[in-house]
Amino acid sequence: MFRNVEIADAARIAEIYNYYIENTIITFEEENTTPEEIAQRIVNIQKKNYPYIVYEENGQVVGYAYLNNWRSRSAYDITLETSIYLDIREVGKGLGSKLYAELIERSKGTAIHSLIGVISLPNEASRKLHEKLGFQLVGNFRESGLKFNRLIDVEFWQLIL
Repeated sequence: MFRNVEIADAARIAEIYNYYIENTIITFEEENTTPEEIAQRIVNIQKKNYPYIVYEENGQVVGYAYLNNWRSRSAYDITLETSIYLDIREVGKGLGSKLYAELIERSKGTAIHSLIGVISLPNEASRKLHEKLGFQLVGNFRESGLKFNRLIDVEFWQLIL
């Protein structure tokens, strides 16, 4: 079931997200986050009225997705960056496509004009997901991140709503 995020979801979201911090290059954060930090991020996104949703099964959050500023200048307010994370045990079951599609649907009919998906490479599954949902590759920033002592390329994918 899809629903809007609640502050009470912060601990579960931190648990899901910390796996990606510790084990992957999907996020460039390097230190685990706390439920309190996630709660503050939720509040900040809710203040902007951007979509922030979770997918819940049997009373437990197994994935979440949200939009946030892509750039800080107000002229960019029509373009938002997407984020989507699943409990690692849920990856490969099709939930990511459903969750991302729901986030996109909730973006339509608002002042949002386009969405930017940012992919750290390699990540073929994320590339396929963005392509499947209609995003187009618009750029690759070579060696623009450093995590786990590796230089990482980052792709930008855009969906015009």
